[in-house]
Amino acid sequence: MTVAISIINLKGGVGKTTLTVALAEFMAVQHGLKVLVIDLDPQTNATVSLMDQDEWKRHNVRGQTLVRLFRDYQENTRIFSVDEAIVHNASNIGGGITGLDLLPSSLDLIDIQDEIINIPSTGLISHRPLTLLGTAISEAMTAYDVVLIDCPPNLGLITQNGLILSQYYLIPVIPDILSTYGIPQIVSRISRLEKETGAHIQSLGVVINKYRQQNALHRNQVSILRLEADKVGYQRVFDTIIPENARAAAVMDYTLPGARIHNKYGYETPFTQYQNLTKEVLDLVLPGD
Repeated sequence: MTVAISIINLKGGVGKTTLTVALAEFMAVQHGLKVLVIDLDPQTNATVSLMDQDEWKRHNVRGQTLVRLFRDYQENTRIFSVDEAIVHNASNIGGGITGLDLLPSSLDLIDIQDEIINIPSTGLISHRPLTLLGTAISEAMTAYDVVLIDCPPNLGLITQNGLILSQYYLIPVIPDILSTYGIPQIVSRISRLEKETGAHIQSLGVVINKYRQQNALHRNQVSILRLEADKVGYQRVFDTIIPENARAAAVMDYTLPGARIHNKYGYETPFTQYQNLTKEVLDLVLPGD
């Protein structure tokens, strides 16, 4: 069965997309899984880190990015095709990773976020248009072991379309006040979405990202997050902590190809941390595999 995980935080800059890309690449390369990344974020960071920008422009012009999916419902057209939109063998590792695919985003998603509320719902799950994404891609998703959904930094209808597709969600944070402030809101809003729709979307937990060991605030926040996991409802803080690292920018730069995953992530940091985190996540969602 396909496992779908939404990666979400209400604050930008916490490393959400870097984490999504790293998990996808490690799952595909080191575990041999078929992985689909769905980029719902209008910033398109996951998209441009996993595919050539000229190819992305061609996809966007042809209407084969996710904005066209929503536009089709809005304008009663049928331009978007999930088979044409999916980019196969994505990533800049080894010329593309077999088994790692991408549904690309578009900057134009920014324009449609406020308009999607006016698209009539056709499903029974809700009076709101929450099933547009699922209706279009649910069949294609069955070809994958894991689907990772990079959500926008909000809880709007596009994000909710991704959450409704997911069995799980993951919250990456920098261990400071601003990056962790919205965690209770995420948990409570997803809980309300479950009650409204009958969906079951379980928190996998919080991932500590961009951690600075010498920073007392970071150390204190990690302790607080671990203590409050059950009370707030996000279940756990993952054992693996991703340190702040100078390689982060290079990891997201598609123009810096490498022959192997070690060329991209190094041989120690952050390679070891992403490797360990990937195993932690998979042990929760694919136990026994």
